[in-house]
Amino acid sequence: MHKKGVIWTIGILVSLYGCSMMIPALVSVYYDASHVVEFLQAGSIVVVLGLLMMRYGGKAPEHLSHRDGFLIVALAWLILSLLGAVPFWTTGTVTSVVDALFESASGLTTTGATILSGLDNLPHSILFWRSMQQWLGGMGIIVLAVAVMPLLGIGGMQLFKAETPGPVKDKLTARVTETAKVLWYLYLGMTAACALAYWLAGMTPFDAINHSMCTVALGGYSTHDASIGYYESTLIHMLSAFFMFLAGINFTLHFMSMKKGFSLHSYFSNDEFRYYTLWILLLVMLIGIQVEFTSSGAIGDVVFIVVSCVTTTGFSVTDYTLWPPATGLLLLAAMFIGASAGSTGGGLKMVRAMLLFRQGMREVRRLIHPHACLPVKVGEARVSSTIVEAVWGFFVLYIVTYGIVAILVSFSGVDMITAITSTGACLTNAALGFGDVSSSFVTMPDSSKPILIFAMILGRLEIYSLFVILLPEFWRD
Repeated sequence: MHKKGVIWTIGILVSLYGCSMMIPALVSVYYDASHVVEFLQAGSIVVVLGLLMMRYGGKAPEHLSHRDGFLIVALAWLILSLLGAVPFWTTGTVTSVVDALFESASGLTTTGATILSGLDNLPHSILFWRSMQQWLGGMGIIVLAVAVMPLLGIGGMQLFKAETPGPVKDKLTARVTETAKVLWYLYLGMTAACALAYWLAGMTPFDAINHSMCTVALGGYSTHDASIGYYESTLIHMLSAFFMFLAGINFTLHFMSMKKGFSLHSYFSNDEFRYYTLWILLLVMLIGIQVEFTSSGAIGDVVFIVVSCVTTTGFSVTDYTLWPPATGLLLLAAMFIGASAGSTGGGLKMVRAMLLFRQGMREVRRLIHPHACLPVKVGEARVSSTIVEAVWGFFVLYIVTYGIVAILVSFSGVDMITAITSTGACLTNAALGFGDVSSSFVTMPDSSKPILIFAMILGRLEIYSLFVILLPEFWRD
């Protein structure tokens, strides 16, 4: 393990994160001049901390091992979530350290669960920092999902080694550097297009930029308590649903489509994209029938909420808790399966759900043809038994983790529905909940918030990344 290399890498991430804290200060100068000093102080402290880590780490590492990768992934999200809480606390936006940590972790993991209320009256600097946290977290998630995790072999993510842009190398650093450059262009371009579309549709420039960052990051933070529903505009709602849908697609498909002149064939020839699209259409049909039958909502609202749940964004335009009870179970299922791998979405990921389904169907066919060769395929490629086993292992660990966290949350005194849905919202990074957390997490007991913070980070890091560093074998040379 290259410990100094790990420290240097985390140090540069911390330094860049500190620099990003200066931007809300500039926003504040332009709008209301509130909390300028606090953001500059927080940013300076974080930058200095990062520089000290880089100084201790020495020169930039030439390569990093798999164990180094696991340690960087886990520690980076934990440390940055901790540091991101500083502005919330020093500006007095929240008075509790636990609440500041909750808001920060929710932003960086793009969960979107919030303990804040009165968003319409908060200073522009705070609103912008929340949105920027989600945007930076979303970019980090894409780099992890497309560049890092396939090399680490996490839960079947090896499937995307062949589709990842950039050179395929065993050394982690070179691969991430090349891949991240391409991904940044795609991510920036999509964010700019989304902001422009929002602005032309009627949002103010500030709201358009903030909502575009949170839409492309699939984070769900808003500058208004009513979320996207604040804008009573069908055009804005549909634009939001469209960009959420795009951001929920594997970013390697966007890259391949761009290389071929924005060809749609790259999308429709991909198994995961077809499953992702059909899953959304099926949910819209099933929920739409129930909602229209009871006259409790419009079909446009159904499309929006379904896309928001499948992509684990968390935006809302209507009170979905008033819909028929069966719709709640379908929306919960949508959150758990989640968006595509290689996107900013959370959940199990569509490719894993697809592999689990195909593996299940193979076992059914084996009952009829016990001696037949029945490979599991993704497209035309056979999936190795190692990957299938990794996916099953991930699924079992995911469900067991969900159950344990839900039980721990229930010990804080909340009712069963709130415990189940708040855990689901945090572990899947979706934020949409029922019961006491249908609108915000402000009513959750303080004793439950550290558990939910852990669930957010655990879900975002694909579970394995955090659990593996807890094993004694990981630390043995």
